Amino acid sequence: MITTLKGLYAGEAVVDFPRWWRIAVGISALAVLISVTSFGLRGIERGIDFVGGTSYEVLAPGASVADVRNVLAGLDAQDSRVQIVDNDTVRIRSDIQNPDRANQIRETLSSELGVVETFEQVGPTWGSQVTEKAIRALLVFFVVLAFYISIRLEWKMAVGALVAVAHDIVVSVGVYSLLGAEVTPATVIAFLTIMGYSLYDTIVVYDKVREMTGRLGAAERYTYTELMNLALNRVSMRSINTSVTSALPVLSLLVIGSFVLGATTLREFALALLVGILVGSYSSLFLASALVARLKERETRWVKVRSKLDARGLLEGSTRLISRDEASMPEQRSSEMPDRTKGPVRRRPSPVGRPAVTSRPARPRKKRRS
Repeated sequence: MITTLKGLYAGEAVVDFPRWWRIAVGISALAVLISVTSFGLRGIERGIDFVGGTSYEVLAPGASVADVRNVLAGLDAQDSRVQIVDNDTVRIRSDIQNPDRANQIRETLSSELGVVETFEQVGPTWGSQVTEKAIRALLVFFVVLAFYISIRLEWKMAVGALVAVAHDIVVSVGVYSLLGAEVTPATVIAFLTIMGYSLYDTIVVYDKVREMTGRLGAAERYTYTELMNLALNRVSMRSINTSVTSALPVLSLLVIGSFVLGATTLREFALALLVGILVGSYSSLFLASALVARLKERETRWVKVRSKLDARGLLEGSTRLISRDEASMPEQRSSEMPDRTKGPVRRRPSPVGRPAVTSRPARPRKKRRS
């Protein structure tokens, strides 16, 4: 393991990434299937800003969920969601949208449980507008992303990047569904940030493989998959370092800020960021690269290269690892132009009717005055 990390840090091809692509695709398909199943069975716990309703946070040390439900039953609000936060704060969320009734419940909670520290009420119209704008922002992001990558790189890479980002979003939201965490506007911002991290790693991989194919592809000594593997070995350590340095402050925000210091409002945001950073790094190294390699290998150019190398018996077994010295070798091309005879450089013939000027006469020196 240490030898592999040292090789990746030095930019050497030591890992056979295509060997793990099929396993990674199977894992991703299973994760997406679990996420979609969870959506269908459990759904997503949307925050009050999306669906509307009333939210209370009551300072009630020692109160249990059963005690709170008994109080709510007398108010005909027993269907409300009750959650104990930090052992002394009770969070209550209901679908009640009538302001008069919401104030009545607030007064009853203050008299029977404790001080109502936070009270929030959102109408159904506002909730639907927030949901519509969040979906619109996501769609605009995908359109702009596909347009930019298609112009900057190529459409096959745009397809790979979109599939990887969609995979990251589905898996991240699936984690929320499985854990029963609440999706808030802050969570949507975290999801957009997640897509930024995922795209950064994916673009770095695509740009590196474009460099490799431009420098080594003309020699027709390697397949596109082998060049993609070389690019992944060159940039994987950069992606790992970026993910680790990004995940450490998010992890401290989640563990220390949320669980130790009690900043529970940051929990959903930090959880989305942490899951997204990890899933995004994984998808850029395995899913996005595997999809683009599969699409490129179907092009006529790379089909011919593969057939040529296969005829030589160079594609038997696992993926060929390109060493650093071999990757840095210049292309073995003849520096002479075809159909040219060797010999001294010929001068350009002089124009007809004019004598050839071979040299310019020397300028006479001025005589010095005595």
